[in-house]
Amino acid sequence: QVQLVESGGGLVQAGGSLRLSCVASGHIYSIGIMGWYRQAPGKQRELVASITSIGSTKYADSVKGRFTISRDNAKKTVYLQMNSLKPEDTAGYYCNADLRRYPSDYVVGYWGQGTQVTVSS
Repeated sequence: QVQLVESGGGLVQAGGSLRLSCVASGHIYSIGIMGWYRQAPGKQRELVASITSIGSTKYADSVKGRFTISRDNAKKTVYLQMNSLKPEDTAGYYCNADLRRYPSDYVVGYWGQGTQVTVSS
């Protein structure tokens, strides 16, 4: 079984920082794109940031200049450094990874269980 486990969420005041981590475990042959999504109550899940296996990144306009995504391929871990947090960043944050469990497998997307980020004004 493959698992993605997020950590690092919490309650922070506006202007503060948090660092999220997501570790992939289980039998994994290769990991492609890893990303962070968020979902606030009553809203659709949206892409926050993504990173390819060679480090190319993409960000939602709302977080550009404030959030930084990075990854450690050896540790099968993706990070999201969140600075200058705003109340509108409050949401459940979910890790996603496109990966193959075996060389002959198709790429399949896996999700973590999510970690809550709450930013108070």
